[in-house]
Amino acid sequence: MKLLKYLIPFILSLLVFAAIGFSPADCVPTPGNSSCSVPEEKVDFGKCTFKGFPLHGKIKFVENFPDIKIQVVENFPDLKVKLVDHFPDNCGEWQIVQDFPDVKVQVVEHFADIKVKFVDNFPGKP
Repeated sequence: MKLLKYLIPFILSLLVFAAIGFSPADCVPTPGNSSCSVPEEKVDFGKCTFKGFPLHGKIKFVENFPDIKIQVVENFPDLKVKLVDHFPDNCGEWQIVQDFPDVKVQVVEHFADIKVKFVDNFPGKP
């Protein structure tokens, strides 16, 4: 009888995890916490990338099928962006192009991947 008391919640938790797609491969233990959580996707400033896409270089703004969705904000950005005409080599420097972009970006109002603030100086990490 006691086994049934613990078996039902265990089976229900397996069904919930199967429904939302959590797998042990997604598990990332944090220091001081041995439990697992799904990792959040953030800007990697060491490599200046997001989801493997560079956050500098030649950028094309698109309406459909973007690599990254951005929201333009004034406060609390994830990345500060400076628009340049040539040599967008540093983190946060974007050159707007129509052909052969490094990254395709869509500007959205909601559900953005990253929040961006356009600046004149000091692009990159806020």
